[in-house]
Formats: sequence, C-alpha cells, structure tokens
Amino acid sequence: MATPADQRLLELLQRWLDSLELHIRYSSLDDDSYWKIQPWSEHQRPNLWILNLAKQKTLALRSQVEERLKAADGKFSDALEMMAFLANLVGAEHLERFIPVAEAQNERPLTPAPQPEITARTAAITSSATREMPKFLAAKRAPQPTGTANVARTERKAAAPAKPAARAPSKPAPKKPVSHSERSAPSEAARDQVIGDAARLVQWGRKWYELPELIARMADRPSLPDVRRILKENKAAIEKKAGTT
Repeated sequence: MATPADQRLLELLQRWLDSLELHIRYSSLDDDSYWKIQPWSEHQRPNLWILNLAKQKTLALRSQVEERLKAADGKFSDALEMMAFLANLVGAEHLERFIPVAEAQNERPLTPAPQPEITARTAAITSSATREMPKFLAAKRAPQPTGTANVARTERKAAAPAKPAARAPSKPAPKKPVSHSERSAPSEAARDQVIGDAARLVQWGRKWYELPELIARMADRPSLPDVRRILKENKAAIEKKAGTT
C-alpha cells in the first residue's frame, strides 16, 4: 500500500513531467513569445536537449519509485524526500540555469483580445453626431495700427532676424566594446579544476556534449564559453586522464 510519502513523490514527479511537456512545446516559440506565455521567475531559457534529458531522468525515477512501491519498500520515498529537502536547504546554490515549473492554467494568450463590437445605439449616436455640421465663428481681425514713429520702430525690431541658436555640444564617441581576447582568462587552478571535472564526468558515462553545461553549473567554475574553450583545448589530456584513450 502506498504511503503518504509515496503519493507525494508520485504527484511531484507527474507535475514535473507535465511541466516538461509544456517546456518542450514552448521550445518552438521565439524569445518574445516564450517570456510572455508564463509568469516565469528569472532563469536562463533551457535548451531542447536539456528538456529531453530531464524528462528521461524523471521517467526513470518514477519507474524506480513504482518498483519500490510494489516491493513494499516504505523508506525509499522518505529517503528521496529528505534528500530533496537537504539539497535545497544545505547544498543548493542560487542558479539561473534551472527549468521552472510550467502550468497549463497559467498560460497567457500571445495574441491580443478582439475589440468589442459596436452596438446599434453607439452606431446611431456616432452617425447623428457625424451628420451635424460644426459651426465656425469668424475670428475678429485686430485693427491696423496707426502709422506713428513708435509703431514703425516696433515693426522694424520685430522684422529683425533672430539670432541662431547655440549649437548643442557633440556627443562623445561610444566606447569600443572590450573583445573576448582582452578579458581576463581563467586561472591555471580553474583550468585544472575543469579538466578534473570533465575526466570524472566522462568516467561516470557522461557524453562529451553534456560536459560544458554540467561543469559551468558547478560552484566556483568559469563561465560557459571559458569551459567550452578549456575542454576543446585539452580534449586529449581529459580523455587520457579519464582512461578512454
């Protein structure tokens, strides 16, 4: 018989699978539509292969939970719940590379709602208002000034050309962006750390294309472009260290 922990875990795994199905459907959207369709928290948009990998692992975990449930192992689900609790409380760090939960009831329409139709009463009021011709009032012209010396001097001053406006200071030229080669390269210790991580992951059966994302998500590791460059430059050393050559 399923324990409360078993039921909670199975419900959570089903929620994750529903969310991943929505994410896989959203992978065909452009960036503007993706950020509008759900009330996302701040994160980095996941790639399709990451979504497929997460779905594969979730299905495998659910299969193990169901097998343990058939074997009347009541401690398996409790252990997984405690592990998830401790991972969030102790070991997890704030990362933007995660897959947020997507729910169907939170979807937002990507197309604007149609405008309401004009009622017959509104159309009648608009039509009657259009038929009524506006009344124009002729503006009264000011009398011509008498030809006095003061008036003549005033007219000559008004006719004087205006001084040109002061020129606005020119905007400074934009700064040239710093090229990738000018940025600080990872330290030697970070390079050795990435090589060690890659060799260990290869020994665990990870594919080569999975290594950059997995290593960049670890704490105190270089950025994703630097990790990819280190892996590319040291592929032979990594394979030798992992014992795959």
